[in-house]
Amino acid sequence: MISRLYSRFCQTLPTPTSSSALLVAYSGGLDSTLLLLLAERYAREHRLPLGALHVHHGLSPHADEWAERCAALCRQLGVALQVERVQLARGNGESLEAQARSARYARLGAALPPGGWLLTAHHQDDQLETLLLALKRGAGPRGLAGILPSQPFADGLLLRPLLAEPRQVLAEAVGEAGVSWVEDESNQDVSYDRNFLRQQVIPVLKARWPAIAETAARSMALCAEQETLLAELAEGDWQRAGDGEALRIAPLHELSPARRNNLLRHWIRRQGGEMPARDQLARLWDELALARPDANPQLNWGRVSCRRHQGRLYLVRPDLAPLSDQIPLTLGVRATLPEELGTLGVIQSEEGPLRLPRADEPLSLRFAVAPGQTLRPQGRGGSRRLKKLWQEYGIPSWQRGRVPILFYGEQPAAVPGLFICEGFARTGPQGLSWLRQGPPVNPQEGDDPLP
Repeated sequence: MISRLYSRFCQTLPTPTSSSALLVAYSGGLDSTLLLLLAERYAREHRLPLGALHVHHGLSPHADEWAERCAALCRQLGVALQVERVQLARGNGESLEAQARSARYARLGAALPPGGWLLTAHHQDDQLETLLLALKRGAGPRGLAGILPSQPFADGLLLRPLLAEPRQVLAEAVGEAGVSWVEDESNQDVSYDRNFLRQQVIPVLKARWPAIAETAARSMALCAEQETLLAELAEGDWQRAGDGEALRIAPLHELSPARRNNLLRHWIRRQGGEMPARDQLARLWDELALARPDANPQLNWGRVSCRRHQGRLYLVRPDLAPLSDQIPLTLGVRATLPEELGTLGVIQSEEGPLRLPRADEPLSLRFAVAPGQTLRPQGRGGSRRLKKLWQEYGIPSWQRGRVPILFYGEQPAAVPGLFICEGFARTGPQGLSWLRQGPPVNPQEGDDPLP
């Protein structure tokens, strides 16, 4: 059994290269124990570096014992084992399952060398569980495609060479190898959805339809193919409708509703946003894209807010608020702006567009002007309230109150990237230039180039 399994294991792996170091995600359970045995033989035959990583979650009173048993087998096989301890927070709104998974993959990603292969022990029964969980969530083709056998991960690849194997086959192979493994008592806790399916639902399904895991895997493979086609279609539509990080609304009117929704999901995924439910996607179109031109609509879901500005859709944080910081500036020193807005500094140069400040004009950065104060951009006839200027220069509503303004003393002198105020333009051979790194002031135009 184990020889046949090893042969299939080898066939699933790509051709190794000089950078193909192997890292096994080793929990100590039956599945990962077999994976470690197969990987050790493969690495030895192909003369590849091999390591194992065990994540110690500290959730079980037996966690220390598990780590020691993992270490014992790794010593027997001559495999270097790395034990990573993580702490999970109970009661923070996120399930312990999700926290454990995030922590585990974060440590695995950090340990994987560039070009390396991370091997995990997912198998065919895991696929069936994943499919049932996806159906429970009401997932589309992407979710129903299940666990992928191979995908980019960190600076290398994540490979699942046992994905087509039933767990019963793995159990027989481990028994043949004569090695022991650890049993996690939490696997019997049916309050966890995956355990409920594993313990109470899937045995009933298999009793009625013994091949259900295999046939479900075929359906998932078909969903994966469909998702690939949808992604290719969406990428073509994105090339026509995308504008930096924004999505232009006009081209969306030319698409069918299904194709439009496909592009919207693709855009949200590209921006790293949390995927909205289907009814939220419909609201996004009806309440934002189709809102009257002078409206300022907003739709929030999860940790994402969708906003509209000048015929484009944007994804931003839902908690953006005006800033009240006052940041002193020193010539030649970049100041760090709050909330990841980048850095901004000023230097003296012959090309600088701003006049040099007087001794009684200390430089600072602020995000608002005094109530009722007006500004007059250079070359403009008459002064304007800041709110009016933001409108004229196309600053989105969610960015107003977050745009850095350069002050000379108590007077606003310039909005770097937009305009210089009357009376602050360079008058001599030397002036000040600003150096800005970070998000552009106007998302459609970008900042002035750095001098």
